[in-house]
Amino acid sequence: MNNSTKSIITTISLMRCLLMVMSVVLVFLLCGQIAKAEDGKGKNVLCTTFPIYQITRNVIAGAKGVNVELMLPAAMGCPHDYELTPRDLMKLEKAEILVVNGLGMEEFLGMGGVVGHEHEGTAPDIKAVIIDSSHGITEAMSYTKMDSDDDHDEDHDEDHAEEHHEDHDGEEGHHHHHHHHHGMNPHLFASPALVAKIAVNIASGLAKEDSENAAVYMKNAAAYAAEMNALAQQFRDLGQALSNNRIVTQHGVFDYLAKDIGLEIVAVVQAHAGEEPSTAEMIRIVKTIREKKAGAMFTEPQYPARIGQTIAKEAKISCASLDPVASGPDNAPVDYYTTVMKQNLLTLGKVLGTK
Repeated sequence: MNNSTKSIITTISLMRCLLMVMSVVLVFLLCGQIAKAEDGKGKNVLCTTFPIYQITRNVIAGAKGVNVELMLPAAMGCPHDYELTPRDLMKLEKAEILVVNGLGMEEFLGMGGVVGHEHEGTAPDIKAVIIDSSHGITEAMSYTKMDSDDDHDEDHDEDHAEEHHEDHDGEEGHHHHHHHHHGMNPHLFASPALVAKIAVNIASGLAKEDSENAAVYMKNAAAYAAEMNALAQQFRDLGQALSNNRIVTQHGVFDYLAKDIGLEIVAVVQAHAGEEPSTAEMIRIVKTIREKKAGAMFTEPQYPARIGQTIAKEAKISCASLDPVASGPDNAPVDYYTTVMKQNLLTLGKVLGTK
């Protein structure tokens, strides 16, 4: 046997040994995955929206074998008119637990005001266990109702009837479209006091599905709820000290926070996010601002500020941005919500003034 033949035989032997080692490693890995599935570890948790994802991250901190993922893009904000993508469906297929906002936010999943109520033909086949983060929260309220053009006061109708007609010429019924939004307001996450309750709801749901980490979930939720309640108290204290508590908002995202701290929302620019007001509606909002002596217009970073700024300029009031944390950066830190809400505190105090 020559040296060349010996070398070939040696190489083949080494390759066989390597394949055997790789096979053993693969078997161990597979066994580990099976064991995880059998003992309840390795949970794949999927959160529909950015704020729910951020709250869940705080709840699962330190839990073993739990993977949490965000379904929708972090930067998109409230998914009022969202449509599912193939990537979303892949995430849903992999998820064992789906944590949702609830109260109709997940219309893109075919879920109405009550989670699990599917609109026939629109909802994917969700195999994951669903945790409704809004479950049992009695503070849930309906959207702020805006009057139709037919309900305008007589002076307004007389002064702007011609302009109103021009705005909607050829758009039969259009003026009714922007004024009524029915259903529950799903923006619980803009209130730190309600975020405390959401965290406990999520922890309770996770604990039922993952008993090994149950104590971790409940401990984290209790700590996070305490932090949120302390933050909520800071907002209430500010509310008592404000010089002017009357504001205008872009849409109904701050209804819960306003109620918490005693702010009066005298007008809402959009009955539903993404619906721009007509010229006649903008004139009416300006009139309301002047009559109610509102202190400021607050826009949101998730939507263009142009219309809000225009209204504020016409009404001669301040315009500033408040962030409900409906969206955020892809790599947001776990304390991102707290940081942004503290900035909102400073903004409210600066713009509205304190006694």
